[in-house]
Amino acid sequence: MTALHRRSIGIVLVCLLAATSMLALQPQTRSVSDAVYTDQQAVRGQATYKAKCSSCHGDKLEGRVGPPLAGDDFLANWNTQPLLELANKIRKTMPKDETTAKPTSQETADVLAYMLQTGKFPSGRTEFPADDTALAKLSFPAAAAAAPKPALAAQQPSRPPTGNLAQVMRGILFPSANIVFTTQSIDPGVKRTPPKDDSPTGGFDWLTWGGGVYTGWDVVDYASVSLAESSSLMLTPGRRCENGKLVPVTDADWIKFTRELEDAGKASYKASQTRSQDAVSDSTNQLNDACLHCHNVYRGRTHCESSARR
Repeated sequence: MTALHRRSIGIVLVCLLAATSMLALQPQTRSVSDAVYTDQQAVRGQATYKAKCSSCHGDKLEGRVGPPLAGDDFLANWNTQPLLELANKIRKTMPKDETTAKPTSQETADVLAYMLQTGKFPSGRTEFPADDTALAKLSFPAAAAAAPKPALAAQQPSRPPTGNLAQVMRGILFPSANIVFTTQSIDPGVKRTPPKDDSPTGGFDWLTWGGGVYTGWDVVDYASVSLAESSSLMLTPGRRCENGKLVPVTDADWIKFTRELEDAGKASYKASQTRSQDAVSDSTNQLNDACLHCHNVYRGRTHCESSARR
C-alpha cells in the first residue's frame, strides 16, 4: 500500500469518526409510543388528576371548562412540541384554582403518564421522566396529528368594522401593551390588594375595578393574547382612521407591521406561560420594536396622523 493510499484511508477514517461524534452529540428524540411510562405511575397520576385537574378537564379527560387532554384535538395542539412544553404548562399554570397547590415535577410526570395511558399509548418498565432534559427529548408521534379542520370563520361573510383605528388602538392595543410592559417593574405573581377608593367622585379606574377578578398572571396572559389577536383587526377592510381616511390595509409595510405585532403578542404569551417576570420583561423588547417600527412609518404622517397617536 502506497503512502498516498494510507493517507487517503486515514482521512476517510477521520471524517467518519467526526461524523459519528456529531451524531452522538445530537439530542435523540423519542416518541411516547416507545413505552415511556409504567402502569403503576399512571395509577399515581390518576389520583393526582382527580384531585387537581378533573374539575376543569373532566373525569375522563374529555374536557369541561378546560380543554380535553386526550383525543385528536389534544394531539393536534401538542403534536409539534416536545413534552417539556406540556409539562411546563401543567406545573407552572395549573390548576387555575389558586387554593389548590400546583403539582410538583413528579406529580406532573405522573399525570402525563395517566394522560398517555388514557390516550392508548403503550406502557413499559421505565417511569415517565420528571427532569427537563429528558422531557425535551420526548414528543408525540408525528402521525398522531389530526387533519386540520376547515376554519368556520373562512366560511362566513366579512363583517363591517364598528370602530375606527384610533378606537381599536386605544381600547385594545394601548391597555394590553401597557399591562405587558408593566411586568418590567411589577411581578404579576405577587398578590396585591387593590386600593380602596371610598370617595364617590373618585372616577372609574378599570384596572382597580378588575384587580380582584383575575390573577396577575392571567391578566398578562389575556393582554398578550389580545395583542396577537388584534393584528387581524388592524387589517379589517373598510376600517377608517380617525380622520376619516381608509386604513392602508393593503400596504406592504402595514401588513408587515401588523404581523410583527402578532408575533410580539405570541412571544409575550409564551413568556407569560413560564410564569417568569424576567422572561415576560425580556419579551417586551420585541413588542416595543413592533410598535416602534409602525410608528416610525405611520405616526405623524398625513394619512392616519390623528389615529396613530396613542
